[in-house]
Amino acid sequence: MKKAATTPFFVAAMLLGLAGCAADGRQDSAGRVIDDTVITTKVKSAFVEDKKVSALNISVKTYKGVVQLSGVAADPQESWKAADIARHVEGVKAVRNDIVVK
Repeated sequence: MKKAATTPFFVAAMLLGLAGCAADGRQDSAGRVIDDTVITTKVKSAFVEDKKVSALNISVKTYKGVVQLSGVAADPQESWKAADIARHVEGVKAVRNDIVVK
């Protein structure tokens, strides 16, 4: 008897869980998410290696191979250099440079 009383709650919880998974319409594969993470890491690592780009002041986000740069650069050359470095990282499809120059 007790089992039958909890079944409707279990079914309702499962349906709510499934509805939540499809709610945003953005179903990303684990492989794509990992690829984007690898690209972001490679871009940040390249910034650390370059003496003209401040890895601390520039943020990197990647979605479907498109890298978005944001943050603050000391001069236009730093902003340009950061975008150039990102463009040359394997797997990058495009770069959006939203870096603000002080």
